[in-house]
This record gives sequence, structure tokens and C-alpha cells, in this order.
Amino acid sequence: MNDDTNLHNHAHADTHRHVTSHEHHHPATDAETPFTDPVCGMKVGADPQKEIAYEGTTYHFCSTKCMEKFRANPRSYTASAKQESPPATAPEGTIYTCPMHPEIRQPAPGNCPICGMTLEPVIPALEEEENPELVDFRRRFWWTLPLTVIVTVMAMFGHRIITGGLPGQSWVELAISSPVVLWAGWPFFVRWLQSVKNRSPNMWTLIGTGVAAAYGYSVVATVAPGLFPQSFVAHGRIGVYFEAAAVIVSLTLLGQILELKARSQTSAAIKALLGLAPKTARRIKPDGTEEDIPLTHVHIGDTLRVRPGEKVPVDGTVLEGESALDESMLTGEPIPVTKRPGDKLIGATINSSGSLIMQADKIGSQTMLSQIVQMVANAQRSRAPMQRLADIVAGYFVTIVVGIALVTLLGWGFFGPQPSWVYGFVNAVSVLIIACPCALGLATPMSIMAATGRAATQGILFRDAAAIEGMRKIDTLIVDKTGTLTEGKPAFDSVVAAQGFSEQEVLQIAASIDQGSEHPLAHAIVAEARRRGLPLDKPETFESSSGIGVRGTVAGRRIALGNTALMDGEKVDWHPLASQAENLRSEGASVMYLASDGHLVGLLVVSDPIKSTTPEALKTLKANGLNIVMATGDGVTTAQSVGRKLGISEVYGEVKPQDKLSLVEKLQSQGQKVAMVGDGINDSPALARADVGIAMGTGTDVAINSAHVTLVKGDLRAIARARLLSVETVRNMRQNLGFAFVYNALGIPLAAGLLYPFTGQLLSPMIAALAMSLSSVSVITNALRLRGTSK
Repeated sequence: MNDDTNLHNHAHADTHRHVTSHEHHHPATDAETPFTDPVCGMKVGADPQKEIAYEGTTYHFCSTKCMEKFRANPRSYTASAKQESPPATAPEGTIYTCPMHPEIRQPAPGNCPICGMTLEPVIPALEEEENPELVDFRRRFWWTLPLTVIVTVMAMFGHRIITGGLPGQSWVELAISSPVVLWAGWPFFVRWLQSVKNRSPNMWTLIGTGVAAAYGYSVVATVAPGLFPQSFVAHGRIGVYFEAAAVIVSLTLLGQILELKARSQTSAAIKALLGLAPKTARRIKPDGTEEDIPLTHVHIGDTLRVRPGEKVPVDGTVLEGESALDESMLTGEPIPVTKRPGDKLIGATINSSGSLIMQADKIGSQTMLSQIVQMVANAQRSRAPMQRLADIVAGYFVTIVVGIALVTLLGWGFFGPQPSWVYGFVNAVSVLIIACPCALGLATPMSIMAATGRAATQGILFRDAAAIEGMRKIDTLIVDKTGTLTEGKPAFDSVVAAQGFSEQEVLQIAASIDQGSEHPLAHAIVAEARRRGLPLDKPETFESSSGIGVRGTVAGRRIALGNTALMDGEKVDWHPLASQAENLRSEGASVMYLASDGHLVGLLVVSDPIKSTTPEALKTLKANGLNIVMATGDGVTTAQSVGRKLGISEVYGEVKPQDKLSLVEKLQSQGQKVAMVGDGINDSPALARADVGIAMGTGTDVAINSAHVTLVKGDLRAIARARLLSVETVRNMRQNLGFAFVYNALGIPLAAGLLYPFTGQLLSPMIAALAMSLSSVSVITNALRLRGTSK
């Protein structure tokens, strides 16, 4: 049960930290019975000035110093600190999950109730200590390895050294192997018991049963040999398998150590991202003085200085200065980007030259770096559709294996050669040990974790494993124009006034209504009006009609600004300026009609240059077999002009949000696998409906939240990289699943003694334990290869 931490009668900053509650029982509280200081262990009497109530228990201290130590970290001195494997240091609010079962989430460390694996933080701490489970297993392994070697040598060569074996050899083997099995193997038995209690058979069910069977049988054979028939006698004593139990424990520990080390590498990408964040920021106070403060003390609206060579502390806007910033660590783009007043800054990027003064706009979990870390973590913990088959198999696997082991025991016992029951017992243990389903469970999660980490370093963020798996199937790509093919930073071009209006009046009216719009075209118009010093009226009403324009009331007049569809809706005759608009659009400019009280006022012309990377990106995508379709809310002529320049033959202009959605559905109905690329709010329905929705990281939060993949830099070339990574990842997952299935398909029959009639050889439980350990390690090692692909 998880309760909030409470330190009664004492102020404490961590009052909302979740910890595991434990019951504590005090001795009698009369004055003659001393209490124990949980920090130093001294016996102390009751003193109201030196006590703290924590999780329903009152702790007493010998001094203020001990009391302050306890208050700073109470979990270190309570029952939770006495567990075999203490939890790693983790930030407050850390959520723990299972690598194989991401649906398991809890606010405290522990073991997975499904598979028994140790839970790990969803987002690893940058400065976290070495995995405590790894430390514990390594200690158990090295301390008992000499004992395992000794008992194995005795079992193999004892009867050869002295005829009839060593005196009391079984008792000596019992004494030597017991620490290995009962101490080094204790975590296995704990997880075995949990699997039984939770009615969730898993790898620990098989390992625990196999070790207990080998050790338990050997103990009985040593203590009460008279219970066994003469056929069980070998080399002058009842055959025992202490060495098998010890070796299985040691090899399983070794396998876990190797697996834990390999698994820790899958979080390297997230740790690298976390390490990008600076620790401090330089804040400029209202009086002009400056101070260095911890990053956590930065507030929205603070004015900060970023000196040459320093990292940008948080997301914000340049107020003063000009500099080139290296954004490659987040976007994958190696060329520095020049930033001037008004430009946006991304936290954790490096200011390479000039000094900048910025305003903090986003802090903490709102920054792009934090969102990237969260997206990568969520994607790493998601389930790939390909894993469903493995999940189905794993659900019945342990029960089937136990059944096979039982059949092996009985089959050999009743029908095998003498000593038949000994053979049956050994083979049954081998079946239990070799059939560990861990490799099967880790097959796709490890591939996904490695792939998402690699993608993040290239500025590609997958929302989940399904997006990675689905990306390779895409054959049609629908792209928006503004902000996707073009820079998304339109520059004002010109204004055309209708009869009876001046250009200045047309620009003033358009800029007034556009003050409420977030569209890049609107920003260009407003910026030009302000540059000219035109007075702008505040809109009394404002309505954005996504994809066709805006409308509202300014100075008592009904204003509409947008394309011909909006003009038709407002019953405005736009034909007097149609030919001029068409000529401007044929040159690639975006043209908007402006109407006031139902009368045409003029045209606003804005140009949005094509991104320098777009032609190369489209060429690569076409070479990969993708059909490119452009769908934009811009005018048909403008869209066709841009399409001709880029070699896109299928172009749709003046498209409303519902039209983009319909286009996606139409192509899907024709059997095509559709990816939609966009960056605006109007793109979000189509992004969500597409087989894979791809958002530009330079776009709106709504678009990013609707998408399956986000390109941090907004560079279409990353789509080709994402598709290649998808192919590599799916291939890797198939390799892992294939290996896991083949391993078990071959391993179980071999362990059951299938080859004995032909070779006269049986698979030793020790060899089975080695094979079981190496299978999981090989799956993880293969997955880690993805970190070096698709560069």
C-alpha cells in the first residue's frame, strides 16, 4: 500500500512524495523501556523534543543531529531500508514500471507481479547510483562462486580420487552448496513465491522449482538415504545433485548480471538528453544586476542572459542580441542557426558566439527537452503489435513447460533405462531451467527501447511502438504546404486595394482582425502593419475558420479575411480582383481576400519561401517508393505553383480540415497506407486519422499531440530516416522473436532427452542454466545493435 509521506509536527518539503508503507511495532512505552534511535542505534528515553512521527510510527532520537538526518531521508532509517535490495536514488514522483509489462506502474520500487522482474524508473535519474539489484546480484555471485566451483569439482572427480568416493562426500557437498542455494539463490525463491501468490507463472516459477527440486531431492538423499531403492545408488552412495543446484544459481546470477548491464544501456539515450539541461541560469533582476540561480528557480517571464559558450537554460524568446546557436543535440541538424530578437530559443541548445538576453517562456516539464524526454520514455515503454503473439504464447508457456517436465519425469521413470527415475528427475529439472520465457518477453521491448533512443538523437520522436512498426508500411505521404514544404515564416509581399480604398487602409483593417490569429500568414501581416506604424483597432469579436480564414468585428464593421471559400460564405463578390490574385498565386505567393461589411476591400499578398531541404527530402522519399500528395488551405493556383517547383503532381488547394480528413480516408479506402505531415491546428484531425501522423516540431502543440511521430527540426528528410529506422527495428524484433521461439522449440526437446536414443547423451541441468542465461543476453545484445544503425 502506498501512502503520502507525513512527518508530523515538523515542516518537511517532501510531503507529497510517495513511499511504501510498512507496519512498525513499538515496545511498551513506559519510562523504563528505552527506545532505539533509528539513526545511530543508541537506546534512548522518551523526549517530546526529540521525536518524529512518520507513517504512523513515532521515532525517538538521542540528539538533534540524528533527528535532522532522519528528517532529511526517513526511508533510509525505516523498515524499507532493511530490504535485501534497497531502491536506487530517484527523484520525487518517480514512477516505476516493468521492462516487459509497461502496464505495471507504481510510485515505489519492487518486482513485477506478472513476470517477477525488478521494476525500473520510467525516466531514469541522470545522477542515479548503480542499479542496486546489479550490485546485490554481483555480490552474491562472487561470494559464492568459489563454493560452486568446489562442489562441482567434488561431484565430478570425488569418486575418481578415492574409490567409493570421499568419506561423507554428500554431507560435505550439502555444507558447501547450501550457502549458494539458500543465500545466493534467495531472491529467486522470493520471486518464485510471489509468482505463486499472484497466480502468475513466470521464469522464476521454473527456476525456483528446478533449483528447489534438485536441492531438496539431494538433501533427502543425504539425510535419509534409506528411503531410496538400490537403483539410485551411484559410486557407493545415493546420487545427489548439489552441484547442479549450485551451478544453476550461479549461472542464473551471471545471466542476470549480464542482462542488467545490457538493459542499463537502453536508457543511455534518455540519460544523454537529461544531461543536456544546464544546472543554472543567469537572471537579470529589475534593478539591472545579475545573479546565477538554479534552473529550478527560473520562472516564466524572467529575463535571462545567455553568454557565449553557455547553454540556453529554458525555452524562450530573444529580447536582445544576435548569435548562432547549435541545436544539433535536439534536432539532429548540424548547421548552427542564427537567432535575432523575436526568434524562439530551445532550452539546452548551445550559444556559440554572441551574448543574448532572453525571456523565459516555458519552464520545467513544459520545455521542449522535457517533452522530448517524456515522449521517448513513453515510446520505449509501449507495446509493439508484433509482441502480441509472444504475449499469447507466454500466457500459457510456464504451465505447458511444467506439464512437459512432469511428462518427462514420468516417461523416463516408467519407460527409460535404469536408473530410470534418476534420468527422469535430471531431465525434468533441465526442462524447467532451459525453458525460461525471459528471452521471449524481452524480444521486442529491448528493440523498441534501443530504436527510440537512437531516433531521439536524430530529432525523430515516436509516440509509441506501433508508430515505429507502422512507419515502414507507408506508401503515400500527404504533406501540408505552409510550415512543412515551406519555411512557415511568411514574409509580407504586397497589398492590392479595391476601388475606393487605399493600400494603407487595406493593411490596417487586415492587421487589426489578424491580431487574434495564430497563423503564420497573419503574423506576417500584423508585423508589416506595425513596421509601418499603422494604428490597429482591437477586434470586438473574432472567429477563426480553420483552413479558409478569419472573420470578426472591428470598429463596428464585419470583417472577413481569407480565401474564396470564405468570401462565398460571406456572400462577397471577389471576382473584380480574381485575375490579379491568380497572377500572384501563379508566382507561388499566398493571396487573401479582405472584405468589410460584405464588400471587397482588397488583397493581401504574402510569400512563404520553400525550405532549402525540401527538394532533397522529396527526392529521397520518392526514391523510397512513396507517392507524394500536397493538400493545403492555400489557393489552388499557389498550391499548383509550389507543386510544379517541387515535382508534386497530385495537388489539392483551398482544402478545409475536413477535406484533409476526407482525403486521408479516401486514400485509405483504396488500400493505401497513408502518412500525413502537418504543423497546424487545422491538420490535427487528418494527423490523428492517418496510419501514421507526422507533426513538425516547429508546429502547434495540438498538431504534435495528434501525431504519431514528431520531427523536432521540422525537416522532411527525417521522414526517410524514420522509415529506414522502422525497417531496421522491425527486422531486429523479428530476429529476436525468431531466436526466442527457435531456442525454446529446440531447447525443451533436447532437455527432455530427445537425443538420448541416438547419442546416449543427456543435457545437464548446468548446461541448460547456461543456455537459459545466454538466451536473454543475446536478445538484448542484438537489440542494442540498433543504436548504431540508420545514421
